[in-house]
Amino acid sequence: MARKRKGDKIDGWINLDKPIGLTSTQAMAKVRRALNAQKAGHAGTLDPLATGILPIALGEATKTIPYIQDSLKTYSFTITWGQQRDTDDAEGDVIETSDARPTEEAINAALPAFTGDIKQTPPRFSAIKIDGQRAYDLARGGEDFEIKSRQVYIERLELLKTRTDEADLIMVCGKGTYVRSLARDLALKLGTFGYISALRREAVGPMNSQSAILLDKLQEMGNIAAVNEALLPLQTALDDIPALALRADEMALLKNGQALSFISRPDFERLAQTGIEGKDPQEALAIFQDTPVAIVEVEGPKIYPVRVFNM
Repeated sequence: MARKRKGDKIDGWINLDKPIGLTSTQAMAKVRRALNAQKAGHAGTLDPLATGILPIALGEATKTIPYIQDSLKTYSFTITWGQQRDTDDAEGDVIETSDARPTEEAINAALPAFTGDIKQTPPRFSAIKIDGQRAYDLARGGEDFEIKSRQVYIERLELLKTRTDEADLIMVCGKGTYVRSLARDLALKLGTFGYISALRREAVGPMNSQSAILLDKLQEMGNIAAVNEALLPLQTALDDIPALALRADEMALLKNGQALSFISRPDFERLAQTGIEGKDPQEALAIFQDTPVAIVEVEGPKIYPVRVFNM
């Protein structure tokens, strides 16, 4: 007999405003306990020194985590000039110093080089795997290793405010972009050193600071009130893909992992009405009476289940 999971079956998302000092895993565990949920996962790691949006998936919503992880993210942050630290943030040891301080004009002139598709080398203290081991474990052990640069996407990078030793910026970027690396590289381009001294994630895809809930408030609410007031539907992560309404017989087939064949004119009209047209494969959210059934791939007249939800 299968062992029953502890907790309640809760399916959906919590748009958590993570406090400083907690790892993403610790914050996720606290949310899971607060709601007494059986299963949880988080979409996008935040360092302990960072605050802000940490999307927490519960139950069947964990199957949609990749869709949130692939979303654009917005960060506000402060760079402190004049020091390079081994972690590229305030937690690390100072390894280089400089008396040079960039002007506001110099910073603005340098920013275009860091927008669009750029090459970036992740920090040595990061979760990147090197020959099966985490880079931060190798770094803490004093190992000599190399991290390869990779292409990342920065849609927007703007200077908000400057002070003698600091600058506040905001950035909108794609998956895999390290704010710590950006601060390090921008400082070097400006002829000095720099590290992240404050970092807040303002948004991840459809989740933002305006609609987020603080961990303390969530814990005070109790699990029933938290589910009723703070839980977002599973499909929150799937706002960017079309929704396809199903009949009861179609739902049953998809639930059993079987493909559907849309061959009649009404079926094709139904696809066209939901914005699904053409021969190229396209993802959609199949729903029955407003309940998510599966993420499907539509290829011509065929509809294949990709991820089936147990709702």
